Amino acid sequence: MRTYWELCVGFARTGVTGYGGGPSTIPLIEYEAVKKYKWMTEEEFGDSLALANTLPGPIATKMAAYIGYKIKGPLGAFIAIMAHIVPSIIAMIGLLGGLYAFKNSPVVKGMIHGVAPVVGVMLAVMAYQFFQKGRQGLGNKWMIGMSLFSLCIIQVLNLHPGFVIIFFLTSAFVWSTYKESGKVAFWKKRVVRSREEEL
Repeated sequence: MRTYWELCVGFARTGVTGYGGGPSTIPLIEYEAVKKYKWMTEEEFGDSLALANTLPGPIATKMAAYIGYKIKGPLGAFIAIMAHIVPSIIAMIGLLGGLYAFKNSPVVKGMIHGVAPVVGVMLAVMAYQFFQKGRQGLGNKWMIGMSLFSLCIIQVLNLHPGFVIIFFLTSAFVWSTYKESGKVAFWKKRVVRSREEEL
């Protein structure tokens, strides 16, 4: 029961404090899943985030579903999703009328402008962490090159990030398979050669 309660509380917090939509909620979900409750490692979170970006639908809801399912199966996924979206739905219904009534108010505009830098900082911190992980796995040269290549494709060609992620996942799979097959062929030759020398 305690884990269900933690899923409910953790994703309710991300739903309530996730100002600015899905991308701004991801650092909050990472904090709950990785740092606070330790449901997964940073590597697992990064992998699941990359895969979730290739699927249709809101990214935060997909992450809630995956993490909930990973921890407690289908019921965990249901609880995580509901805990994430229900508080936002209630708040939206309750405050929508007031927000529209005061949307031109300097106070409301000031509140929106005041929150925007905080969201930007959270996204920048998470991006830095991903850069660090990529640098450790690929090295500086490949990390910078692939980052610039991705930026050009997304910004210049206006291609959806999901397609870019699929491209890199496929490329990494092909390259890893090629390297692995090369290693297997190398060791087979070594074994054959050693047997020939024994004979």
